[in-house]
Amino acid sequence: MRSNLVIPAVLVAVLLLLGSVFVVREGQTALVLNLGRVARTDLQPGLHFKIPLVETARVFDRRFYASEFSPERYLTSERKDVSVDFVAIGVISDVADFYRATGGNMDVANDRLAPIIKDSMRNEINARTLQQLVSGERAEIIARQLEGINEAAATLGMRVIDIRLKQIDLPTDSDVISQVYDRMRAERRQVASRLRAEGEEQARIIRAEADRERTVLLAEAERDAQRLRGEGDAEATRIYGEAAQRDPAFYAFQRSLEAYRNAFENGDGVIVLERNDPFLQYMRSDR
Repeated sequence: MRSNLVIPAVLVAVLLLLGSVFVVREGQTALVLNLGRVARTDLQPGLHFKIPLVETARVFDRRFYASEFSPERYLTSERKDVSVDFVAIGVISDVADFYRATGGNMDVANDRLAPIIKDSMRNEINARTLQQLVSGERAEIIARQLEGINEAAATLGMRVIDIRLKQIDLPTDSDVISQVYDRMRAERRQVASRLRAEGEEQARIIRAEADRERTVLLAEAERDAQRLRGEGDAEATRIYGEAAQRDPAFYAFQRSLEAYRNAFENGDGVIVLERNDPFLQYMRSDR
């Protein structure tokens, strides 16, 4: 009968031993609850003991975590509607406060942290223009609000390390998009007008340069042509003079043929001359 009692006693002892030991891993922390009240907190990684059936252990992650929140709509200083999507990077700073405020539930913590961050961001965004929001000043916006956010987050036993703005959108149901598109179209039209004006100016310069070069080329060509014509006329005169000196009769005959050709060139000309006119001396049959 004694042996029958030993086995249950050993099993109870083993269960009590297992129930009194728990492990906290690297990157984790834990607290011990005594009948539902916090007894010990911020337990470091390692092997720890608790009173079975009286104390319970809760283990939490001490590493950074990222909480995504639904996009929030804000108004800029220009009264323009924008939708901001952001992610909060935080850590549990005080396990006891975190447990008391949220019951150890991270979803509850995110639900309570969201309005803190959104309200703080609203104050900053309301004081800025749309251009300032999208022009690279996001780090400055976050830095100005982290201290105030962490003062409120401390009541939850949490600390926000950073807030990343994922994107800033213009809601499709607002008139901001049409205003932005109108401004973009106006800017594009202004650029197009400037480029056309510059192109027309360049075209006028090119045409003026081409006209100037054309005038110069024509003048030089006319100058060269007159010079060549003068040289040709001089050479012809010289040749005619030499021909007249060698054979005056043949020269006179040649000059008369040229006169006949010029006079009757069009075929319709009519010349009225006297019979004995010297112009007809080479047309008479007796010569």
